Amino acid sequence: MLESAVVGLIGGQGWVGRALGLALLEKNLLAPEQLVISSRSGKRGAYVDWPGVRCVQDNRQLADLADVIVLSIRPQDLVDIDIQVGDKLVISLLAMASQQAVSHQLGSQRVVRAMPNAAAEIQRGYFPWYASPAISDADRGIVQALLESCGTAREVSSEDAIDYLTAVSGAGPAYPALLAQAMLSHARQAGLDGDVAREAVMQTLMGGSLLLEQQAAEPGEMVKRLVDYQGTTAEGLRTMIEGGFERVVHEGLQAAYRTARGG
Repeated sequence: MLESAVVGLIGGQGWVGRALGLALLEKNLLAPEQLVISSRSGKRGAYVDWPGVRCVQDNRQLADLADVIVLSIRPQDLVDIDIQVGDKLVISLLAMASQQAVSHQLGSQRVVRAMPNAAAEIQRGYFPWYASPAISDADRGIVQALLESCGTAREVSSEDAIDYLTAVSGAGPAYPALLAQAMLSHARQAGLDGDVAREAVMQTLMGGSLLLEQQAAEPGEMVKRLVDYQGTTAEGLRTMIEGGFERVVHEGLQAAYRTARGG
């Protein structure tokens, strides 16, 4: 449990806020009475089985009740958050919203920027986070406990790293989905039965990802080993590499990073 701290989730019915709120409850990190949710509807929604959770429509009411405030809204909605929270701890899950912008909007200097991804929904998310100079060691403990309830959380050394990771890990399933789409399209064009094609592609990507996760070696070492093996996979890899696969990926990541920095 996070001692007696009351956590307020602005946007707690959205996909990230809901995932975080439910994980905190299910893992007994918070008692239901320690969680306050705000949403436009004010309905219990995902928290219907947790009657102790307080659900409000007014963000000012949430700010009065909470010790820690988590912003889980769209970046463009930050300007509509009309509250001043004093010196309370604020955790922002917004892309493209600087620490300074969040601090200016809510009035606190104790601001943490974190970047979630969609895997938080299955508690396999990755949450890099960056703390403002006003964040204490006690604050850091709270932030780490809150975020790692949905997966892996890691403090990074600069706000620019959050912008970059917005483009990389913040993309969630987007890049694997793009690769899966390309592989699936080719398998179907080759005449493979649709269900078999999807099963083969998904199991290959999921199994390969788990294998990479469990191995201590760099991914590039596996690529080299498979190329050196001189089999069918080697021919496929060589063709993709020579066709500029790495260059295209770098260009895509750079474009996403540029957008995350507001440019």
